[in-house]
Amino acid sequence: VQLVESGGGLVQAGGSLRLSCAASGFTVDDHDIGWFRQAPGKSREGVSNTRSVDHSTYYANSVKGRFTVSSDNAKNTVYLQMNDLKPEDTAVYYCAASTTIGYLYSSGLRPVHEYDYWGQGTQVTVSS
Repeated sequence: VQLVESGGGLVQAGGSLRLSCAASGFTVDDHDIGWFRQAPGKSREGVSNTRSVDHSTYYANSVKGRFTVSSDNAKNTVYLQMNDLKPEDTAVYYCAASTTIGYLYSSGLRPVHEYDYWGQGTQVTVSS
């Protein structure tokens, strides 16, 4: 089982990036897929969660309206389109997969410990 993120980089504020999360060893469509980010000195925070039961996607309030998750089942890959990037979006971004159908929290996001597989992360840096 492997998740590999790519697509990070340096972008100016207001710019866009698309992150990819390529999965192998399992089918992304059958698992809850989360995107997380971790800024220096901060804990890892949830950005989005896509539920396998109905493929609904939930977003953190801080990215709602700017970030969009999509997937390509043929490529077994999940994408995170990030628009109107802000310096506070600077972080290492991770995708993760859960083997369980999780409780639907009020935010729709799931905590870090509920995910079983993690990618290595990709750095996103937004300059002001």
